[in-house]
Amino acid sequence: MEQPRFYQLPELEYDYKDLAPAMSEEQLRLHHTKHHQAYINGANAILEKLDKARKESAEVDQKAVLKELSFHEGGFVLHNLFWENLGPHGKAGGKPSGVLLEEINREFGSFERFKAEFSKAANSVEGSGWAALTRCRGTGRLLLMQIEKHNVNVFPHYRLLMVLDVWEHAYYLDYKNDRAKYVEGFWSIVNWDVVNKRLEALLK
Repeated sequence: MEQPRFYQLPELEYDYKDLAPAMSEEQLRLHHTKHHQAYINGANAILEKLDKARKESAEVDQKAVLKELSFHEGGFVLHNLFWENLGPHGKAGGKPSGVLLEEINREFGSFERFKAEFSKAANSVEGSGWAALTRCRGTGRLLLMQIEKHNVNVFPHYRLLMVLDVWEHAYYLDYKNDRAKYVEGFWSIVNWDVVNKRLEALLK
């Protein structure tokens, strides 16, 4: 099956109302259909620009184009991961199990310690960005990552297991500028099954 040449907005595995009260229907709908879509539009516009330049044998400013493409691509990919590692209120959240919990305990000492460190990482991201749980391919260790914007401070060769969007557009309708309260609500809608499956896939 031939893959599409341009990016498309993914459908969510839950309804817009399902993440409330941690994330309201209005907030999720706006975030998904407007902000995520904007990064898709930005990435696709650059791909179209490159296609046109190559067809016409024209020159492009590679440095500027690739920098902008990195930003939009990062926004597209991180949002995809974000929607996947969220789940309906009442069915998600709580505490992970299986190999994920084993690895968290091995690296952080306890789930409570991991949760506290991740929350601090999310709350202290400078400006707009993301907090992420990652796994190093070289050491097998779980590590936290603070991603500024969508593409700055990314650790090369690390696999993303769980991400949390801490751009203001992710929470301003529900929490105004209270990022800490938004981060606290995130723990009630984490889909640990998805995060666990991502880790299990790396261990095969």
